[in-house]
Amino acid sequence: MYLLAAQITLILHFIFILFVCFGSLLLIFRLKIFFLHFPSVVWAVYLELTSSICPLTHLEKTFLEMAGLHSYPEGFIEKYIFQTIYPLGLTDEIQIWIALFLILTNCLFYFLLLKNFKRRRNSL
Repeated sequence: MYLLAAQITLILHFIFILFVCFGSLLLIFRLKIFFLHFPSVVWAVYLELTSSICPLTHLEKTFLEMAGLHSYPEGFIEKYIFQTIYPLGLTDEIQIWIALFLILTNCLFYFLLLKNFKRRRNSL
């Protein structure tokens, strides 16, 4: 049961990372997503710049300990998702570059969407 909870937490963590990286594209369909996406990006950038550990990581580790494990048994999650979220050799410098990438790409998408929104609004 606890292993399943850890796996679900890891999958939710992965979905959150995807949302932070690509969620600005969803603004094309629903502008209100901005109010969820922007704080998520701010949170992710904060975690990267301060080398902090996400609370989802703590929750996941707690579930693994409760299941009597220190890591996942080899499988899809261990092989594909875990290594994406927790890559080997992740340094503070790499985390700063990740944060800058998140800031720049999302600002670009926000700018383009805002520009498109203003254009549509003026054409009405």
